[in-house]
Amino acid sequence: MNDFEQSEVKTTRLALDQTQPLPVAAPSAEEIAWLEQSQAPLPTPPTPTPALQRPRLRRSWHMLASLILSFLILRSLIQNFQIEGTSMEPTMQTKQYVLVNKAIYAHLDLNAPLRLWPGQAELPKKFLYLLHPPERGDIIVFLAPPAAHDLPDKDYIKRVIGVGGDTIKIREGKVWVNEQQLTEDYIGEVDTLCDTHCELVVPEGHVFVMGDNRPFSSDSRRWGPLPLEYVIGKAWFTYWPKERWASY
Repeated sequence: MNDFEQSEVKTTRLALDQTQPLPVAAPSAEEIAWLEQSQAPLPTPPTPTPALQRPRLRRSWHMLASLILSFLILRSLIQNFQIEGTSMEPTMQTKQYVLVNKAIYAHLDLNAPLRLWPGQAELPKKFLYLLHPPERGDIIVFLAPPAAHDLPDKDYIKRVIGVGGDTIKIREGKVWVNEQQLTEDYIGEVDTLCDTHCELVVPEGHVFVMGDNRPFSSDSRRWGPLPLEYVIGKAWFTYWPKERWASY
């Protein structure tokens, strides 16, 4: 580089060194606030909590307990029975399966707390039905009462003919309830014969039941009115064999 070029460079550097800084305006309050906000530390993101994972055995146990509880609840409301015998023919055949609605006759025994008192153990049962008690024409399943000496402690299925307070008369092969002859198309051309409980007033808390196959049925004609405490439920529908499906 020659002397001329060095002089030019020095002049340029001198000119740059002698440059004065431009005046800068003071920041406004809004700019200061924005600057402080922009420099504030960002919030720390929450630490993700690991999901609680139940052991597989515990989940299986809960599922099993739920299934058992559901079964018990369903069993208390609905139960299936298999018909054995011909006492309900032609309406129901032997070996048919029937679902029984147990909830429809749900009731409370109002005298149950009173029987806890000394000297009140023999207090009779007094039922309060949440829906309604058995009614005339209902087909019911019940535990055979002690008076049914032929098959005690067995489940029977019969039709309700009379309820508490009804006057029952069986004469000349026909059934009369409160002086009105029943029209019983479900038994066909069969006479209703009777030799024991043929004329009576059904006591309160009882029903008078008979099978539709009158010549081959052990029922209230033989062992008297049925106490309501033996009633299990009302026949809902038969579901097997499928060709004899029917609701009641």
